[in-house]
Amino acid sequence: MKKQWIPHPTILQGQLVDLIPLEKEHFAELFLASSDKELWEFVPTNCSVKETFDAAYSTALAEREKGNEYPFIIIHKKTNRIIGSTRLFEIFAEHKKLEIGWTWITREYWGTSVNLECKLLLLGFCFEKSGAVRVQLKTKDTNLRSRKAIEKIGAKFEGIWRKDKIQDDGTSRNAAYYSILDDEWADAKNKILFEITEKEKATHT
Repeated sequence: MKKQWIPHPTILQGQLVDLIPLEKEHFAELFLASSDKELWEFVPTNCSVKETFDAAYSTALAEREKGNEYPFIIIHKKTNRIIGSTRLFEIFAEHKKLEIGWTWITREYWGTSVNLECKLLLLGFCFEKSGAVRVQLKTKDTNLRSRKAIEKIGAKFEGIWRKDKIQDDGTSRNAAYYSILDDEWADAKNKILFEITEKEKATHT
């Protein structure tokens, strides 16, 4: 059995959202949130399809038991609704590295501070609680909105992995890889906090 680097349950609480460990009882509400096809335009797996959703998130729970992944649901605190999901995966405790990904939020929260706060919570947990030395992020090379969001949190671009994944439609996707290292976290954290402050200012003007 692989070493369980991330204790269960791990709950990460923010100002706008809480990240709660995914459980089977969340599937129905989470699928309703995921049923917008546009959410999956740049993702290899289309979880707006019920069978695909059930397989992907059942696998996430099974991989958590093995210590390979740790999936969360995103709860919007003001409405107490599930508005998305994210996870830690590609977990290698022996090398103190892991990846943040499978992150999506419903369209009404695009452009808000929700994604920034999710990354702040996850990265803070990885570097400040778990002692990670490397956190990786990736997205489809043509997903410019996602790449811009990753760059806004201070992640460093590492390159394009060509034909990195086979998508549900059988085509290959290239992936843009980014990372944040432990000695870069303080600067990245300040960058995220600045971006959140700027978004909050814009919201109230």
